[in-house]
Amino acid sequence: YEGVRDKVQAFVNAASRKEIIFTKGATESINLVASSFCEKYVSEGDEIIVSEMEHHSNIVPWQIAAERRNAKIVKLPFNDTGLLEIEKLPKLISSKTKLIAVNHVSNVLGTINPIAEIIELAHNHNVAVLIDGAQASAHLKIDVQELDVDFYAFSAHKVYGPNGVGVLYGKERWLEEMPPYQEIGRAS
Repeated sequence: YEGVRDKVQAFVNAASRKEIIFTKGATESINLVASSFCEKYVSEGDEIIVSEMEHHSNIVPWQIAAERRNAKIVKLPFNDTGLLEIEKLPKLISSKTKLIAVNHVSNVLGTINPIAEIIELAHNHNVAVLIDGAQASAHLKIDVQELDVDFYAFSAHKVYGPNGVGVLYGKERWLEEMPPYQEIGRAS
C-alpha cells in the first residue's frame, strides 16, 4: 500500500508522499475536496467557478457544496470549437471566488485545457484550483509541482491500475489546514 503511494508520488511528481490520498475513485476524490474545502473556506455569497465542459462528477459535488454553504456556481463557458473561453475567466473571478474546478482533458470533446494558465490566473487572485485529471492521467505527463495545482484527482483504472481506487493529490498546506484529510487515506 505504502509502496504504491511512493509510485503515485513519483508519477505526479508530488513533493511529499503525504500529499497522496487514496479514495474509491476520482468522483470520491472530488467529493472529498468539495465537502472539506468548502466547509472551511466557502461562506454564504462566495463563488465556485466550474467549466461548462465538466463531467457530471465534477459538477454535482460543487452544486451540493454551494447549496450547503449558500454559495454560487459561476460557469466558465466553452465555444463552438470546444475550447474554454479562457479570455472570460479574469472577469469571472471576483473577490468572492474561492475555487475553480476544471478538467485537464474533456471526456466528451477531447479538449486539452490550458490548466497551467488557469492555475496561474487563479493563484494571482488567491483562488484554489481542483483539476479533474481522469482523462489526462493515462495520456499526459502530470507534474503537480510544475503546475502548482492545489488538488488533482484521477482514477487508478485509467492508468491500468485496479478498479475502485482513486487518487487525490493535494498540496500539503491545504491538507494540513483541512482536518478531515488527516483521517482519510494519508500516510503518517
